[in-house]
Amino acid sequence: MKIDYTIDRQTLTLYPSNIEHILHDIGSIKQIIKNKKIKTVYLNLKNINSYDDFAASVVCYFHNKIKTFNISLELLSAPDDFKSLCDNIESLQITKDKEREKEQILVLIGKKTFEIIYKIINHIEYIGDLFVSLLTIIIKPKILRKKETIDLMNKVGVNAIPIVGLISFLMGLIMAFMSSIQLKQFGANIYVASLVGLAMARELGPIMTSIIVAGRSGSAFAAELGTMKISDEIDALTVMGFNINRFLVLPRLIATIIVLPILTVFSNLFANIGGLLVGVFMLNLTFPAYIHQLYVTLSAGDILHGIVKSAIFAFLIAEIGCFRGLTVKKTTDDVGKATTSAVVSGIFLIILTDSIIAVLLTYI
Repeated sequence: MKIDYTIDRQTLTLYPSNIEHILHDIGSIKQIIKNKKIKTVYLNLKNINSYDDFAASVVCYFHNKIKTFNISLELLSAPDDFKSLCDNIESLQITKDKEREKEQILVLIGKKTFEIIYKIINHIEYIGDLFVSLLTIIIKPKILRKKETIDLMNKVGVNAIPIVGLISFLMGLIMAFMSSIQLKQFGANIYVASLVGLAMARELGPIMTSIIVAGRSGSAFAAELGTMKISDEIDALTVMGFNINRFLVLPRLIATIIVLPILTVFSNLFANIGGLLVGVFMLNLTFPAYIHQLYVTLSAGDILHGIVKSAIFAFLIAEIGCFRGLTVKKTTDDVGKATTSAVVSGIFLIILTDSIIAVLLTYI
């Protein structure tokens, strides 16, 4: 090192004969600080002849470099006006750093805003192309890949029956049990059937079933198409002249729209079985009385309401899952992100759409 120094316990004192030597020896000084576990650095400037702006800038630069070690710097044998100059330069540097951070935040917000707008435009274009392809299939049904659609109906619908049935059964059981605690006090045990039947048919049945399908099938659509994208299969199909939406997306969309309303009916059935068990074994209701109350409460309109909503949710789940898969770039990391995004976006859209429908039906 060009700078003389002394070490006393965890204190390092530097004696530079030339202010420029500090710039040359920063690396060595940092190494000493690290190895000796220095807590305080004293910079003795008694040998410095010129206390000008350049010297103050070098001192501030040195201070910034050793800040990372969480140590303090003190100046010795320096005039008070020089110390004030160093403080002013450091304050100015801190202000500039804060302004730079603000600029970076604004730039980041701008970039994210444009990214979101770009994604929304792409999604709108995708949905438009999807409706055109769907209209083409309606006009020319033979174009639809029927075998692929039936296989997807089996994967999305039939394979989901056990998990949908189990969760719906437990939902009905829990709702009946919790409501019975209050209804018992008023001798209104029979209305457990009304509560479970109506809640499941209009709201919880479509929502719970759709969330399960979004987790199972929406993520699967994104992963399948994303994997095809990174393995260049989709590019190959495009080069061969295939319409990707018609060839890959529509079978998944149609299969989901067909089976999700059916799954919703199964969900209602299993939930009411759960409610029936609570009513018969805990509330001393008879089987005919429970079924009669359910028949009196539920109307065809209530069941149809849930089925129509589940068809809308099915469209959202399938289109968002396929869209996320098709937007995957060229890395396997993107497949995982697309899969997660498909599930989160699907569930969010399900809840948002259900809220909008509830508000509209209230005021219409």
